[in-house]
Amino acid sequence: MPVVNRIAEYQEEMTGWRRDLHAHPELSMREFRTSAMVQAKLREFGVDEIVTGMATTGVVGVIRAGSSDRAIGLRADMDALPIQEETGLDYASQTPNAMHACGHDGHTTMLLGAAKYLAETRNFDGTVYLIFQPAEEYEAGADKMVKDGLFEKCPMDMVFGVHNWPQSPAGTFLWRNGDVMAAVAWIDIAITGKGSHGAFPHQGVDPIVVAANIVNALQTIVSRNMEPIQGGVVSIGHISGGDAYNILPERVVMKGTARWFRPEVGKVIEDGVRRLAVGIAESFGATAEVRFTRHAPATVNDEDATAIAVSAATLVAGEARVKHLPSPTMGGEDFAYMLEAKQGAYLMLGSGRGPDEPLLHHARYDFNDAVLPVGASWYSTLAEKYLARKG
Repeated sequence: MPVVNRIAEYQEEMTGWRRDLHAHPELSMREFRTSAMVQAKLREFGVDEIVTGMATTGVVGVIRAGSSDRAIGLRADMDALPIQEETGLDYASQTPNAMHACGHDGHTTMLLGAAKYLAETRNFDGTVYLIFQPAEEYEAGADKMVKDGLFEKCPMDMVFGVHNWPQSPAGTFLWRNGDVMAAVAWIDIAITGKGSHGAFPHQGVDPIVVAANIVNALQTIVSRNMEPIQGGVVSIGHISGGDAYNILPERVVMKGTARWFRPEVGKVIEDGVRRLAVGIAESFGATAEVRFTRHAPATVNDEDATAIAVSAATLVAGEARVKHLPSPTMGGEDFAYMLEAKQGAYLMLGSGRGPDEPLLHHARYDFNDAVLPVGASWYSTLAEKYLARKG
């Protein structure tokens, strides 16, 4: 896989950075060690400025060259997931119930590799903003950075990001115009019934039975409340309640997620979740409290920016290894907030895991270090071509 020769020389060094980050994961809005490590590396590389204070742990490295007032933003995310790692690797997570299971350790490393190269070569005319964003997974760190003045403090023309994609061959790039990832919301439902002995259920109101009925009913929102050609997903990922074989609990808590592309579909899903949860609970004599928290809008690529991103990917990987993504994914990405505020695009970088190997958000997932120079080369090429010297 062709990469920038100088960046290829960073392979061993970048692998060390990535595995250090992997061993020390930090959850959303707690990326203090990661943020400090990024800042230390940027100082070591000799960037012109380091901007902090946005979204608590966010960092922006600034590299300038020439005299142009043009500017580009390159973004990577830094946070980990609340998962207990099961890889058994020498560099496995040293933090209980925290793991880089989505490859953000790789994203951060690739952008650091680009930072080192761009600060060293400065083969461009303008300003490169290297955006290290916290809290992609759960706290909408992109939204926080935008609200904290990212684009006012760092005025850029366009902003770009990339995500590792283990189900595609290593070193390939995937792209599409328009919708690329879905809008995301978190669902919290708390059901309160009346506790009782398991032998005498008629003396109580069983919230576990209520929860079971709600789980089944929520699936009808997409199948029976939306046009079949519209995309939407409602999934419950957590149910907790009760501690014993023979005691019906007073309360059950459910957590889940909803995904969609069109705003009107999001409203149908939210209204349906509230209506069904509250109505079903009341029909059993229980109550339900519902929170529907919108995490991120749909990630929508700008056509012109996508063309620029694809051009850089083609220079790095070759035309045959840059492929159109035929349909968007229902996965979500808070980079959407940056794309709402600024022209830009988001691509996928294949990291080449086999069909039987774990994918993203799995306790045995590990980023493929072989693609670190590919991602760093894409970031760097993107900056150099967008800010190309004239004459």
